[in-house]
Amino acid sequence: MSESSSLPVRGRAVRPSGRHRRPVPSQLPPEAPALVLATLGDASGVAAELASMIRVDNPQIEVRLAGLGEDGKELTSELEAAARERPADGEAAIVVPLLTGPHPVADGVIAAAVAASGVAARVTESLGPHPLLAEALHIRLAEKNLARADRMRLLNVGSPIDAVVLATVGGTHGAAEAQPTAVLLASRLTLPVLVASLDGGPDAAAAAERLRGVGAERIALSPCLIGPEADPGLAGEAAALIGAESADPLGAHDLIADLAARAYGSVLAEDA
Repeated sequence: MSESSSLPVRGRAVRPSGRHRRPVPSQLPPEAPALVLATLGDASGVAAELASMIRVDNPQIEVRLAGLGEDGKELTSELEAAARERPADGEAAIVVPLLTGPHPVADGVIAAAVAASGVAARVTESLGPHPLLAEALHIRLAEKNLARADRMRLLNVGSPIDAVVLATVGGTHGAAEAQPTAVLLASRLTLPVLVASLDGGPDAAAAAERLRGVGAERIALSPCLIGPEADPGLAGEAAALIGAESADPLGAHDLIADLAARAYGSVLAEDA
């Protein structure tokens, strides 16, 4: 069996292939793996709100939440606890990172924590790119009057801005991974969208310069962040640097909760 198999591997993080997101089955057996949300920082704030939303919408899932801290010990503990409540030969958990894209620090800590637990667990890919992520970004822009949307279809019907800088983290690799999300958001807004990294290149200033070079005067910054993965002041500083207004981070948006649940459901579907 190849290392890229989606079957459970004890003590190793295995990312299932593909980015399809399938709804969670309405009924699950008691031994179904737990959904373990992994978040940078501690298990509070936005992450706790998202966990609560998933529990309310999916009472059939056991939802656990672990802050990664610096060593991932809390995640290891949650995985071991999930394993104690399940058959020894079964899969203990599916770990869903609360990230919109790859994050070199978080990805490494999660992999190490899964390995340290010694239990059968799988790790899903990050939550993006996905049309629901682009929709959530559009909504956050509209909440700040930086995009207009009709209530039924959430399609732009005339915009107060000319272009968007989509801000992410993870350096060059994170920015590259966010490109499909930028394309999806641009399609919704019918406006140019360029990606910038808040912790590396390409930076927001370069993106804004390119946009102004093609005639964009009113630029908005859209943080493609749930929240804990970046210093809360970085987006505001980047927006001020380029003379733009900024939308809020995605935060505890119901579409983010839905994406996390679907990431879990997509792994279950691979075994069906």
